[in-house]
Amino acid sequence: MQNIEIIYKDNKYIFPVNVTLLEISEQFKHEYKYDIIIASVNNKITELNKTLDRDATIKFYDLTSLLGSRVYERGLVYLYIKAVKDVLKSEVIIKHSIDKGIYTQIVNDIKVTEDDINAITDYMNKLINLSISFERLSVSRIDAINYFESINRFDKADSLKYISNTFVNLYKFDSLYDYFYGEMPINTSYLKWFSLTKVNSHGIILTFPNIYFNSQIIPYIHHEKIFLEFKRKHEWSELFKLDNMADLNKIVSQSKIKELIYICEVEQNGRLLDIARNINSNQDIKVVLITGPSSSGKTTTSKKLSLYLKSMGLKPQSLSLDDYFIDRDKMIPLENGKYDFENIDAIDLDLFNEQLVKILNKEEVLLPEFNFITGKKEYNNKRLKIDDKGILIIEGLHALNDEIAKNIESKHKYKIYISPLTGINLDNHNRISTTDNRLLRRLIRDNRYRGYNASVTLARWQDVRIGEEKYVFPYQDKADIVFNTSLLYEFGILRLYAEPLLFSIDEEDPYYGEAIRLLNILKNTLPIMGDDIPLDSIIREFIGNSFFRE
Repeated sequence: MQNIEIIYKDNKYIFPVNVTLLEISEQFKHEYKYDIIIASVNNKITELNKTLDRDATIKFYDLTSLLGSRVYERGLVYLYIKAVKDVLKSEVIIKHSIDKGIYTQIVNDIKVTEDDINAITDYMNKLINLSISFERLSVSRIDAINYFESINRFDKADSLKYISNTFVNLYKFDSLYDYFYGEMPINTSYLKWFSLTKVNSHGIILTFPNIYFNSQIIPYIHHEKIFLEFKRKHEWSELFKLDNMADLNKIVSQSKIKELIYICEVEQNGRLLDIARNINSNQDIKVVLITGPSSSGKTTTSKKLSLYLKSMGLKPQSLSLDDYFIDRDKMIPLENGKYDFENIDAIDLDLFNEQLVKILNKEEVLLPEFNFITGKKEYNNKRLKIDDKGILIIEGLHALNDEIAKNIESKHKYKIYISPLTGINLDNHNRISTTDNRLLRRLIRDNRYRGYNASVTLARWQDVRIGEEKYVFPYQDKADIVFNTSLLYEFGILRLYAEPLLFSIDEEDPYYGEAIRLLNILKNTLPIMGDDIPLDSIIREFIGNSFFRE
């Protein structure tokens, strides 16, 4: 019998030719906390029923990995769609993430009850116990379009019209066919852990194990301001019939994108102008605190807000938390020798809060400037003093933490949480995550302004996400207002700039699979040139030529 050589964790193993990844995984499953759900073969993401006919290097992933978690979510969403269809005789739209779950909306004017939740849960568990396969089928793209049109799934059909593939991969689950942008578990038996929560008459939250919380299911906590901002964005999108990416592609293909760009910019600027008016109308407010996760557009938001406040007669001044890092020789390095600048303990809180009180008491203060080369604070005669019209704008990772401005009365503070809460999806079953939106922005910015290639950014992204879970998201409910920095047209721009960077990652790179995943998202949007984007746009912070970038 012919054999092949498999390299796993730098060790070599011999298996018979045409062995499946599932069969190989049986030998190593004791090394994993949960079921192995997906594999990579020479850095290419591969489902477990794949057979191998040649030598290869393989890796396995379970729920504790980001890759495994994504495959789990995709399979669970498919299972959930099937259950809603069979139990409620209704379609469901996968809308957006919220807290540690996904908000989904039942259509056909069906009002969801707790009994419905229990029935869907029981049905999903029944299908899980039956270990029903997710069967992958390669079909003609034209045939797929015709099929989806025949069952009135025009969101799927229209989406497929804007990609050039001759063949596409559909999945068959029982009698249900669907199109997903990524790999699946091989059957339902892997999807044991989930929870459903009714949030309104048509909305259900689908929750599943979270890798940032030891792969546990975190009970859903409703974040009203975030939820309402998502809702507002989706309702605004619907005014222009921009529910999914195919709707945007239609506008691009008809050469009508310039008007949409300006409509989006006007709408977003109007929202920020309203925030400025709220601040100006309250004479007690002396400190504006702005935070949000990475690549939310904090720099542009804070500087544009400053201009709006100036136009109203106020005198805004910026105060950077980055200048208040404690000297590096006083910091305790991590086990890997690096310094955790994302930890609030890295900030000299005593100095910051002391100077903040003095500034608001209209005293002149000599401000520090942190030198990242020497790792020390320097005093270069940078002074700050405000008068009665003065107002401070402070943006940073920890801006909403209670330890920041803790000696200032609440009435004097106005807190803003910003994030690109994505208002458009690929289709009714394939959402675009806010996290991927931010990652694509960061890929472009890191390359343009820091000289990092895409692989470096992808390698660092997980650490960034861990920091956000610790230091940003727990404080989002403390905000007075949530400001959405996403732009409906931006994925066309992101494709133009991010696609070449992602294509530069070769097959030997450990982040090749992640690059392919992002490319598979981007291929669903037509590219948009950036010539018509205003210089004060948030997207300019990432692609270049921003009015606000020094």
